[in-house]
Amino acid sequence: MLVKLAFAGIKSRIKDYVVLFSGLVMSSAIFYMFEALATNQSFIKNNTTVSGASIIFQLGAVLLTIITLVYIFYANSFLMSMRRHDYGMFMMLGAKQRKIGQLILLETMVIGVIASVIGILVGWLLTSTLGNLMMSVVIGSHLKHFSAFYLPAVLTTIDLYLGLFMIAGIVNWLSLTKTQVLQLLKGDQQPNRPVLRPVAQLIQVIVGLVLLAVGYYCMAHVQTIGLIGIFIALVTIVAGTYFLFNAVFIWLVLLLKRTSWANRGLNTFTLSQLQFRIRNYTKMLSIVSILFALALGAITVGIGFHRQIDLMANVNSPYTMAIPDPKPVTQSCVDRLHLATKALYQQKQTRTTVYYNAAELKAHPVQRVTTTLAEMQKQHRSHVAVRYGTVSVDQLKKDPVALEMLQSGQQQTKTAKVVSAAKFAQMKGTTHHLLVFRVTNLKASQAALKTIQNSESLAAGTVLPGGYGMLVLGTALYGGLEFMGLFLGIAFLAMLASCLMFKILSGATSDRKRYMMLNKVGTRPSVLRRSINREVGVLFILPGIVGVIHVLFGLQLFTLLMINPYDQLWIPFTIFILLYIIYYVITVRLYERIVLPKIQINN
Repeated sequence: MLVKLAFAGIKSRIKDYVVLFSGLVMSSAIFYMFEALATNQSFIKNNTTVSGASIIFQLGAVLLTIITLVYIFYANSFLMSMRRHDYGMFMMLGAKQRKIGQLILLETMVIGVIASVIGILVGWLLTSTLGNLMMSVVIGSHLKHFSAFYLPAVLTTIDLYLGLFMIAGIVNWLSLTKTQVLQLLKGDQQPNRPVLRPVAQLIQVIVGLVLLAVGYYCMAHVQTIGLIGIFIALVTIVAGTYFLFNAVFIWLVLLLKRTSWANRGLNTFTLSQLQFRIRNYTKMLSIVSILFALALGAITVGIGFHRQIDLMANVNSPYTMAIPDPKPVTQSCVDRLHLATKALYQQKQTRTTVYYNAAELKAHPVQRVTTTLAEMQKQHRSHVAVRYGTVSVDQLKKDPVALEMLQSGQQQTKTAKVVSAAKFAQMKGTTHHLLVFRVTNLKASQAALKTIQNSESLAAGTVLPGGYGMLVLGTALYGGLEFMGLFLGIAFLAMLASCLMFKILSGATSDRKRYMMLNKVGTRPSVLRRSINREVGVLFILPGIVGVIHVLFGLQLFTLLMINPYDQLWIPFTIFILLYIIYYVITVRLYERIVLPKIQINN
């Protein structure tokens, strides 16, 4: 009987469940993708550049889990609000609270199973198509032993999401036991009609601004405060956002209703619509603004990491490659490159030391990068003009770190030492050569440099010192972060959009009679649509503005990982806002289909 009631309840609200399903499905799909890429050992072992990115995917999966847990609780509060009247009726007819609790738990688990299964199928499709393509692009090489379907990732996804839904179902069960039957029957029919209390509202505004200021300060100074600063920022920004919305939104609506603008057209009606259940809107808008900031921030940082790769490679070393004992075929390949500088140094090695000839270093001075981090941050553009200088022989004798940075393999553990030409000639030890060079355009020469790297027959996973080595390592690290950021942004966007759409559409049925009344008195359809556009637009714009402010301050967290996280912000912002507008248009059209009468009466 419980099973029939559970499926009947879901079937009766299938349209509402579909809206919430979109966020849950996308969340489980992207979680599966991260797990499939991060835990497939055969895939990782055969793609050495992916091994570093696998840790990033696991980090992304953890972050996605935390946000999904919050989203599931919030989505379940929506589902409970829809079913409260039904549960109250069951209890009025004699159903015991224990049975109602079991019904709630069963419905929640059914939703979890359906969302997880569909999410895994979508994740399988995404991983095999878009995920495979993007991984190949961001990692910069063809993926070997790549499998879109990975059974351990399937089991992990199902276990996690069913566990999250089990927790949410138990919480719903416990909350029901504390709710009286009359409140269950009439709770959704009691609008919150707030009274404007200037002092209380002002206090909330001040508290909200102070909490936001504390959170923004912690993000800007996380390097000195430590990781605890991130936790403090998270708590204070969430709380500050709620206080700000709860005070400003209520205040704004009530004040606007007292102005002459409210008497124009259907403005009073639109404001009254926003005022209805206004406190529930403030909670929803607070959550949406946080999800908006997370989604926009993830996409912004992901795209920013892509620009970071070439920049970090260019400023990491004054040389593109430092090749020990180059083969003839390697030297031939190097000579065909467009070179900015090139030098060949002779070495003599002992068990603990690598000796260099001072005369050679004087004839061809070792170079160094002179462009500072502060200078790069001030330029506000990706392609920084990197400047180079030289290191004198006397400086190398005192501090040979510039030479040690060019040593690879077993030489990395040896100390570099500069000696005179006469002493170098008299020294015993194995003789070697070190070829260093810098190309004029690292990105354009990438294919040829990869051929040189492969021709040296290096051990798996090792790269030669220099800018190209940083390009390879940076592609795995920052490419993985870019991949994670883009898909996390998509997941968060789906969650926030489903929250907004559900909250707006769930009240559309009760709004329909008011629009029918306006239609009967002769209100033009264009005026009704304009009122809908404004009402829904306010609910989209307010969290969007707050979310953008959160992102602008939150990017301070990434100054430790990125040279300039604010570079070219218009690119990710434009992409995200266009996606956000698409969700707005879809929501408006769905709302219009519900509330606008089929037969319209015109004057």
